[in-house]
Amino acid sequence: MNTFLKTIKPAVPKRYLMFVAALVWLFAGGMLLYKGFIFMTMPQPFLIIKIISSIILGLLFFAVLFSRIAARHISRIRNIEHERPCLFSFFNWKSYAIMGSMISIGIFLRAFKIVPAEYLSFFYLIMGIPLMLSALRFLSVEHNRD
Repeated sequence: MNTFLKTIKPAVPKRYLMFVAALVWLFAGGMLLYKGFIFMTMPQPFLIIKIISSIILGLLFFAVLFSRIAARHISRIRNIEHERPCLFSFFNWKSYAIMGSMISIGIFLRAFKIVPAEYLSFFYLIMGIPLMLSALRFLSVEHNRD
């Protein structure tokens, strides 16, 4: 059984995990920014203030929380003992659970219109910015690794 699992494991060289992590975070951040800007195009009061404040809060959120989260993932990836770990090991189980919860909550809020789109756009932008910056951090670490 163990041999069978090893043959079907999507293993990649360890150095590719930074790139995979960057792609996942880039995709998530890009999707949130896209949805945030789409919802921002709806007529709403104080639009420029919402955009500026979401950028400031997104940058602050990155500085306070996401830069540390990305640093922990970078350290964990660097310390993986296997030379060809599983493609999905750029996250640990806890991070997958958090990501799944956040995606589910976002879908739930949007599908049932619990929070109006004009407010969701604000939160999407706030979350998209640190995700994109974290993706850039993964890419810069991989680029400057030697």
